[in-house]
Amino acid sequence: MKALIGGAIISVIGLILLVLWWEEFLMILSGTIPVMLLLGGALAIYLGFDELRESWSKDSLSSGTSAIEVEKYKHEIDELKKEIESLKKG
Repeated sequence: MKALIGGAIISVIGLILLVLWWEEFLMILSGTIPVMLLLGGALAIYLGFDELRESWSKDSLSSGTSAIEVEKYKHEIDELKKEIESLKKG
């Protein structure tokens, strides 16, 4: 109950001060909105570039592996599996 009454009192004081300092509030608002837009735009550019770079790396990985390389890696994996089995038995 104390928090409710305290919140109501503070809200009324805030409203009164907002009315009294309206020009100063608009001045602060006019200074912070461009900065927030600039920072938000920079963040969006960074995230977009990061996503684009990630898609480029996925494309290069998928197109860079040839069928010969895949068969070579499969053969190497099979040899390693056989070696592991022989070590388990020995």
